[in-house]
Amino acid sequence: MGFVKTRDGTEIHYKDWGRGQPVVFIHGWPLNGDAWEDQMKAVADAGYRAIAHDRRGHGRSSQPWEGYDFDTFADDLNDLIDALGIWDVVLVAHSMGGGELARYIGRHGTGLVSKTVLLAAITPLMLQTDANPEGVPAQVFEDIKKGIMAERSQFWMDMSESFFGANRPGAKATQGNRDAFWFMAMQESVKAGVDCVTAFAETDFTEDLRRFDVPTLIVHGDDDQIVPIDATARKGVEMIPGAALKVYEGASHGLALVPGDKERFTQDLLDFLRT
Repeated sequence: MGFVKTRDGTEIHYKDWGRGQPVVFIHGWPLNGDAWEDQMKAVADAGYRAIAHDRRGHGRSSQPWEGYDFDTFADDLNDLIDALGIWDVVLVAHSMGGGELARYIGRHGTGLVSKTVLLAAITPLMLQTDANPEGVPAQVFEDIKKGIMAERSQFWMDMSESFFGANRPGAKATQGNRDAFWFMAMQESVKAGVDCVTAFAETDFTEDLRRFDVPTLIVHGDDDQIVPIDATARKGVEMIPGAALKVYEGASHGLALVPGDKERFTQDLLDFLRT
């Protein structure tokens, strides 16, 4: 574990496990790098170098007042990659992290990147518009921000239900999943929580996706109640040349942590790394 200081002095916390080709994991909102531990261990055990950072405002990283936009997140990721001196990198991103990955490629290209994985990613656009009717209505995002400000501890506990699909009959999500979500969410600053909602709701990554020129795997659950698959994965796969889409039937937004789906995703990830 360590810290990297970015160009504006923000300290970004990261974990660095194993040796071999680097696989950089980018977490979703409102989580942190701990969300990837199952996959990190599997990847490191398989002979890769697993790296996961906490986005600014999340986890153990600094909590500055400004910088909660995707240009800044992408530049933070670039600072991390530069500080670690890594190349031939596989980028693996979940949810909001998919926007960070996409904007990184949009701003910095794929010169140091060999492959990418987008898991339940927000790309290309979350917000419902005339051109994106499958998206999420603007009022939903406003309600999320109000919930965070009203009483964030209870809001996070309530949100964990839909995040993991715990409100579905026969749900595989555990109470442990929900408690872990709450714990990580409570480490995010209120400022980051609210500002990130605006960022991931309104940012359009269409042009970023068109700059992808490396093998890309897209994984999405068709019962994702947070990031609708029809607005994101099904459109994104058409924008990224040669991308492959795997749809997990009945899987939730947090599938990488849910028993059953977690093991399937980890195996798909390892297979993709070896291909």
